[in-house]
Amino acid sequence: MVGSAICRELQARGYHNHFGRDISECNLTQQALVDELFAEEKPEIVIVAAARVGGINANNIYRSQFIYENLMIEANIINAAHVYGVEKLIFLGSSCVYPKMAPQPLKEEYMLTGYLESTNEPYAIAKIAGIKLCQTYYRQYGDNFYSVMPTNMYGPFDNYNLETSHVVPALIRKFHEAKASGAGFVTLWGTGTPYRELMYVEDLADALHFMIENVNADDLYKDGYSHINIGTGKDLSIADLAATVARVVGFEGKVEYDPNKPDGTPKKLLDVSRMTAFGWKYKTELEDGIRLAYQWFLENYK
Repeated sequence: MVGSAICRELQARGYHNHFGRDISECNLTQQALVDELFAEEKPEIVIVAAARVGGINANNIYRSQFIYENLMIEANIINAAHVYGVEKLIFLGSSCVYPKMAPQPLKEEYMLTGYLESTNEPYAIAKIAGIKLCQTYYRQYGDNFYSVMPTNMYGPFDNYNLETSHVVPALIRKFHEAKASGAGFVTLWGTGTPYRELMYVEDLADALHFMIENVNADDLYKDGYSHINIGTGKDLSIADLAATVARVVGFEGKVEYDPNKPDGTPKKLLDVSRMTAFGWKYKTELEDGIRLAYQWFLENYK
């Protein structure tokens, strides 16, 4: 989802000499294959969007894969970028790197100040390692490598597998299938009370183009920060999100909650004041973005 959005954005902005790889073309957990890729393509700018990702259920079930694969992907790419003289590298982290009970909104300096949410701890630890890799390659070698911390994404090419999906695609699919079958209710995980911040993936791609053009590692690290947040600065409850998705999809039945299932972190709202100070702000409001995501689902999902 994220990688394809970045490629579309760069193409639209006139970046025609760009390439991407998915796992069918290059297994990024294999160091030799990553080295071969960098030797062949000799990239000047690298955006690390590749990751093993998923929602609460996937993070709970595939804990070893989430930490191992993400550690290997980021370590191989960041080191290869150093070896082959990449001019700029931007690593995509995740808002789950912040402590479960951190003050809200989440400032960049809150990372590593408390315990992580247990359901996604392996993934968060891997992402923290990637952030620190970028920071240490900058400090030791002067490499122009840094990290951005996106909020929760949704949009075209999202994952609609209910076992591994994030909240927005899961809601879209559940409400769509309930509407199609004539079901009178949909059961959702947890209590509906946690709050989440959500951003349309095309806005993240726009933000990354802004970072390529305007922001370097010196601009971030000079104030002692290790990364920068990218989000909307607004959140809503899962219950309100579910109501919004149901309205867009046209599901008119009842929404029930299963409190025996985990809620995850109670609230994850990013402080985006530093990104705003650089001059960037999101464009797509939530309901508009969900309509675009649902239209893509209708046209593409089987």
